[in-house]
Amino acid sequence: MAFGGLEKKPNGSPMAEINMTPLIDVMLVLLVIFIITAPLFTHAIRLDLPKVSSQSVRETPDTVTLSIDDAGRLYWNDKPVTLDEMRARFADEGKRPAPPEIHLRASGATRYDVIAQVMGAAQQAGLDKIGFVTEPKGAKPQ
Repeated sequence: MAFGGLEKKPNGSPMAEINMTPLIDVMLVLLVIFIITAPLFTHAIRLDLPKVSSQSVRETPDTVTLSIDDAGRLYWNDKPVTLDEMRARFADEGKRPAPPEIHLRASGATRYDVIAQVMGAAQQAGLDKIGFVTEPKGAKPQ
């Protein structure tokens, strides 16, 4: 018998073990059915959506290029400035409703303390968008 529950053991107690073979067979059949039918559930619907052209409404902030050469001289949009002039310009730019992004271009030989002073002055003025401009390896310097 498949379940063996009708037979009595010699000591009089019924057999309490379940035969797992029919349950495993049913599970394997269900697994095969799901494997076969699963790709049918991923059918995609082709839609031709309308194409609309529109202008981008996102405002792009102004950018200020601040360059630092090997000697630590500062250039605001390619024009030389002193550290005090740079701080004054940072303060003016920080008061604007949409503060600009600062693109910091520093030479590889620039001392760290100059870069730290520039970043500190920008932070004090409320300019928190600072990006470091680099060149990829092997590119010719401009």
